[in-house]
Amino acid sequence: MSAFIYNNSNNNNSMRLCVMGDGGVGKTSITIQFISNHFVNCYDPTIEDLYRKQCLIDDQVYMLDILDTAGQDELNAIRNHWIKSCEGFILVYSVTSRSSFDQIQSFLDQIKFLKSEKVPIIMIANKSDLDDERQVTYQEGENFANRFGMSFMEVSAKYKLNIDEVFNQIAQHCVKRRCDHIYINKSIRNKNSIFKKFNQKLNNTFHSICKMI
Repeated sequence: MSAFIYNNSNNNNSMRLCVMGDGGVGKTSITIQFISNHFVNCYDPTIEDLYRKQCLIDDQVYMLDILDTAGQDELNAIRNHWIKSCEGFILVYSVTSRSSFDQIQSFLDQIKFLKSEKVPIIMIANKSDLDDERQVTYQEGENFANRFGMSFMEVSAKYKLNIDEVFNQIAQHCVKRRCDHIYINKSIRNKNSIFKKFNQKLNNTFHSICKMI
């Protein structure tokens, strides 16, 4: 495992994302293509790395912390700790591997188990450039994503097809979720304030009536 620093700060301009998927689907190639704009055609199941990149989302600069997960059992504790604090997830399978597509359900179950509320998830099908080796159709991927309320794209890490779009979209979903939470919390505070003032007025009226009696 490559060492990485787990920063537990609550910086509003930082955003934690997690890339999950079966071994060999191209998680690292996708992440490095987004971070560094070059294609790395390698697979090492022992590597788990944290990548960082600044992005402009809705006229605001965010630092994206992206965990590229590995499948080693000894990394589960660190990975699960990260997942619990993560705001958005990218689930990856390969169009050339039916088994990697079938594994997506287990990653969804893991997220559901570790997260207490619904979070933005986008499912992507990598290696769309290898159409002659395809085992999973576009329609199958789209139907599965729709069934679980996920966004869906086919991508090619090799040719950087839709790579930036994936990370920009998941980041935008996370920003929207933050704004929705702020609005909901503000609405709750406003309602509580109204109820408090109403109860206070009601109590004052009751005391006034009692004094008159």
